[in-house]
Amino acid sequence: MDALRTLFRHHAWATLRLIDHCEGLPAERLKETVPGTAGPILATLVHLLAADQRYLRHMDDQAAVRRIHESEPATLVELRAAMQAQAARWDALVGRADELDVTLPRHQDPDIPHAQNLLFLQAIHHGNDHRTHVCTILGALDLEVPDLSGWAYWSV
Repeated sequence: MDALRTLFRHHAWATLRLIDHCEGLPAERLKETVPGTAGPILATLVHLLAADQRYLRHMDDQAAVRRIHESEPATLVELRAAMQAQAARWDALVGRADELDVTLPRHQDPDIPHAQNLLFLQAIHHGNDHRTHVCTILGALDLEVPDLSGWAYWSV
């Protein structure tokens, strides 16, 4: 298995595992936040999935089956379904990574040519960053924190 595929499979696995973990929380806990994080648990997960869809759209020019957007409410069930679909799209893109030549349009700055590696990198970083925010909230509230590490992924 190549490294890029492993990174994206971990990205999907960790996000799905975190969503599954949050499904076991009372609804009011999903509104919790702590200083230094991106915001409430559910809103952070919505943002993570919505941004992931935007990165994918730049890469494969396909609309998401279930669009997730920060301005629209979403349930954990919807987020799980969206992430499962996104995992398949990432896997397909990774399979043709060497063939991709993506130009990232910018509104006020010059377009970024050959941006596929930037988008791969940003998707991995962004996912790790916001999963960590959610785990920080859980830990600060003395709630169980799921192990989303590479070690945990590799052991499944």
